[in-house]
Amino acid sequence: MTMTPYVLVLYYSRNGATERMAMQIARGVESVSGVEARVRTVPAVSSKAEQVAPSVPSEGAIYCTQEDLEHCAGLAFGSPTRFGNMAAPLKYFLDGTSALWMQGALANKPASVFTSTGSMHGGQETTLLSMMIPLLHHGMVISGLPYTEKALHETTSGGTPYGASHTEISTQSELSEHETELCKALGKRLGTLALKLSHS
Repeated sequence: MTMTPYVLVLYYSRNGATERMAMQIARGVESVSGVEARVRTVPAVSSKAEQVAPSVPSEGAIYCTQEDLEHCAGLAFGSPTRFGNMAAPLKYFLDGTSALWMQGALANKPASVFTSTGSMHGGQETTLLSMMIPLLHHGMVISGLPYTEKALHETTSGGTPYGASHTEISTQSELSEHETELCKALGKRLGTLALKLSHS
């Protein structure tokens, strides 16, 4: 039995915005015939050594395993901004992927990044760029959003050529129309590339 190639949509979300982006990216991936989206998250990290997260979260996506990452045909990697960088839970997860790096398990697979910020200048572009660095170390092929996407020219909130983004405006945490469109476009592009590269 041949397994359908899948794009791993891996994210961490504290207040829900990054999770909403992940779901729209997954829809974009699944708009491509012949590829599936697999949505996963990572547990929070704590400064209290005795705290242990349950093996299955009480709600939302299930936790990502090394096998989910190893066998993906592509990766959409998402985080809220933390001082212009990715959130600690995602960094912690990536820090545990040395065995995959040594095998070259992710080499030549396409990857995209996405983020959400609490303000217009909250560091979304530095977060996106810094998230690419470990993926480049893994040998992944980075895919952004080209300016052929009309919404990239029209957005007044989130959206960058480096990847999809969401900007909270005041108390508005819902994705704007353009942000939603760009998330789906990123997913569709990643799904298309994953399918092509998995057959090359």
